[in-house]
Amino acid sequence: MAAFEWFLGPLRKYTDFAGRAGRKEYWLFIVWHLAFIIVLGELSNALYLLYVLGTLVPSIAVGIRRLHDTNRSGWWLLVTFVPFVGFIVMIVFLASAGTTGENDYGFEPGADPGHEDIVDPGPLS
Repeated sequence: MAAFEWFLGPLRKYTDFAGRAGRKEYWLFIVWHLAFIIVLGELSNALYLLYVLGTLVPSIAVGIRRLHDTNRSGWWLLVTFVPFVGFIVMIVFLASAGTTGENDYGFEPGADPGHEDIVDPGPLS
């Protein structure tokens, strides 16, 4: 997958608050998002404001799907409003490994839901 696709994928799924987003999908989206915020902030305040408002819903959606991957409700995003501690707690949640296999919010990102009975035998020796 091309590097920029990691940014476009969550934008295409901006209305999808269900399901799960892996760490790679979330953090690569955030890296691209922050890069655009920095560049547009330097260029023009109007472009910056339009971009931030335009990507607000996709950013929330990918954050909720990332929390779903750790088997947490999307309502945990509200913890960021707790001064000081909330931001740290949210970083820990978003950086945590997702649950393996199926959880309350669906199948593991990238898993093939039709073949969960197939187990990887590991390296052949």
